Amino acid sequence: MQELYLKLFSFLHIPTIFADLTMPVFSFIAIAVLMMAVVIFLVLLERKVLAWLTVRKGPNRVGPLGYFQTMADAIKLLTKEDIMSCGTNKIAFTLAPIIVFAPIMTLYCLVPYTDKLVAANIPLGLFTILAISSVSTIGIVMAGWSSGNKYSLLGGMRSAAQAISYEIPLVVTSISIALLTGTMNLHKIVGVQSGGVMHTAFLNWNVFSWNIWLGFVGFWVFLICSIAELNRVPFDLPEAESELVSGYNTEYSGMKFALFFLAEYAAMFVISAIIATLFLGGFLSPFNDYLANILFSGLITNKLILSSLVHLEQAFWLVGKTYAIIFLIIWIRATLPRLRADQLMSFCWKFLLPVSLINLFVTALIKLIF
Repeated sequence: MQELYLKLFSFLHIPTIFADLTMPVFSFIAIAVLMMAVVIFLVLLERKVLAWLTVRKGPNRVGPLGYFQTMADAIKLLTKEDIMSCGTNKIAFTLAPIIVFAPIMTLYCLVPYTDKLVAANIPLGLFTILAISSVSTIGIVMAGWSSGNKYSLLGGMRSAAQAISYEIPLVVTSISIALLTGTMNLHKIVGVQSGGVMHTAFLNWNVFSWNIWLGFVGFWVFLICSIAELNRVPFDLPEAESELVSGYNTEYSGMKFALFFLAEYAAMFVISAIIATLFLGGFLSPFNDYLANILFSGLITNKLILSSLVHLEQAFWLVGKTYAIIFLIIWIRATLPRLRADQLMSFCWKFLLPVSLINLFVTALIKLIF
């Protein structure tokens, strides 16, 4: 991303020192705009898809076919009164939604959207994602404790137990991906998966180009643990309205209440993008080459235009794979019931953790043999 930014300043004949000064600000604004657009679209998308899956009408009143319903909800939440009961710890109560929301925004900087478009291409990108994603749990626990409400406190404690439990198989599966690819840099992990969905080479362990083939079990473990980290059905115990009124966010109203859901939908997109990056080739085409090169290489002689088309196609492939995973997550919500607390913990410790360890052993064995 910095390279593209410097080229733009060079093209406009602006001194590069201004590019160095404005790059962090530009990156922050770009990430913020992307995240807000993603959240607004995802809320509407989930309502429409859930309505379709459960044979209901869904949003259909505000705007044509109900497309402005999300904007109306956002305006309502912005104008609602911010209420805090006398039993709350006001400082912790105010900081909790920010602590939940801020780390999710950081994750958007680490995803390689195209070959050049990545805000922070760091060597330990996968490790950084796992570390930053754990911070949101602190905000949820803080929200439950500071509310002065026993139901909220129970929701916060459930979230801590759930997050700590499901992070262990998630990390073990991530280690297997790092072992398989030989790197923790997300951009290099995508590069290892080049060559299309499958290579044609025979008796080569890399015949399965995308990591989902050799890491098929790991893909499902990672997806299940990610859904649990998002606190979504069937793992939405921290906000089980049938038992805890609304869980850790019971006492919240207005924009503070909205921040929790903004964080959930923002996290759903970025975690789906990370799954696509780790297992589905990220921004790479499922074919051996990009369609822009196949269709237009003989028609377009200008390399800059052809390169721009390739980058647009890379973004298209990443977004397409990401929304395919999001559709699967929404489908699961429409299909499965909520688990009991004991079932949720048993499923993690008695099933997912052993499976993730076996998957790591098999991955290491494959890596050793081939």
